[in-house]
Amino acid sequence: MKKEISILGLFQKLFHNFNARAMKDATFAYKKHLDEGGKMLLAMAGAMSSAQLGVTLAAMIRENKIHAISCTGANLEESVFRLVAHDSYKDYPNYRYFTKEDDEAILLRGERRVTDTSIPEEEAFRVVEPIILKKWKEAEAKGERYFPHEYFYQILLSGELKSHYEGNPEHCWLLEAAKKNLPMVVPGWEDSTLGNIFSGYCALEEVKPSVMKTGVEYMMYLYDKYAELSKAGSGLGFFQIGGGISGDFPICVVPSIKYDLKKPVRPWGYFCQISDSTTSYGSYSGATPNEKITWDKLTKDTPMFVIESDATIVAPLMFEAILDRYTLAEK
Repeated sequence: MKKEISILGLFQKLFHNFNARAMKDATFAYKKHLDEGGKMLLAMAGAMSSAQLGVTLAAMIRENKIHAISCTGANLEESVFRLVAHDSYKDYPNYRYFTKEDDEAILLRGERRVTDTSIPEEEAFRVVEPIILKKWKEAEAKGERYFPHEYFYQILLSGELKSHYEGNPEHCWLLEAAKKNLPMVVPGWEDSTLGNIFSGYCALEEVKPSVMKTGVEYMMYLYDKYAELSKAGSGLGFFQIGGGISGDFPICVVPSIKYDLKKPVRPWGYFCQISDSTTSYGSYSGATPNEKITWDKLTKDTPMFVIESDATIVAPLMFEAILDRYTLAEK
């Protein structure tokens, strides 16, 4: 006779040591943090949108399991690219055996490879570009300024992209974030395709740089959002995928409020990082969480977890366990 087991139950049954145990412990601590009334910030590096993390991340946002996001400009735009051009993406499972000539052929076909998949230029970049350019120009005409993510929220909520949808809207994490007006920071947004395109339009004097709010303004915005989100329950937690600016920028908000604003601030209530970066001299991505204690980003009492593994495997598993929306048949 078969009985049902949840994914969380599967974690308890199968994952006992090493990175498997770290994943299990971090998942249960994440749930405990939420159960105690805490909120969670997701810091997302890498190419997780192209890797279709939205299949589980959109549901996490929808079900109020994530309350703020820090991400790279690439992850921001690639969530929309997946929505409008999903059927036009190509997969390259044999990418490890490509020659330089193979990749040049991909370039000439108008595709931009991201490991084993590719973003189609015409169906993705060139579809979104004129629609968001219109928003930039409208802002300039009205003397208005917005953050990079707010322009994306505008084009998603306006319905102007709907006729171009190829992907499942329920899998677009940015669409779910827009519906909730989720607090978001996108540090270093210029380092993205549409960030480069915006810079080009500015250089050509078709739009003024001033229509885009800056990274400094993002930190000022985060001061207020952190204070608001950290009030309840066990505070605001920090769930980090990868390293780099999407992680370092938001975690600095706590010491900045404390030392630069000279205001009382509640410490982060939880910390977990999924990364395959090794601990090394000067490596932020590979630094152990307790190093952050010396920067007053975390405290000795913060629940801390590091999962040294592939985020494309670990993050969806953790999210599904937290969502608890599926059960499996067990003998």
